[in-house]
Amino acid sequence: MTLWIGVIAASLVVWALKNTGYLIPQRLVQGALMSRIAGLATVALLASLVVAQALQENGGLVLDARVPAVAVAALLLYLRAPFVVVLVAAGVVAGGLRFLGVMV
Repeated sequence: MTLWIGVIAASLVVWALKNTGYLIPQRLVQGALMSRIAGLATVALLASLVVAQALQENGGLVLDARVPAVAVAALLLYLRAPFVVVLVAAGVVAGGLRFLGVMV
């Protein structure tokens, strides 16, 4: 029962955070600085997810197809590619390397 309470509580927190976003004035969100921060935050979140997953495997560092995929994603985000293109390209790189057996 406590797991469901945690899930419901987390859902309510996320819902509240999403709705408080409507209270922030437009002038604070539409600047060049905010756009740059949003782009960099995406790369940081993707990289931290890959590192967290890599470190959880057998208690050691495992370099697999996710690392080059994140590198490609970081490069495309640096070049200001659309986020959907970044996701597809990273998926193709990781899938291609796994398909070819280069990095499993």
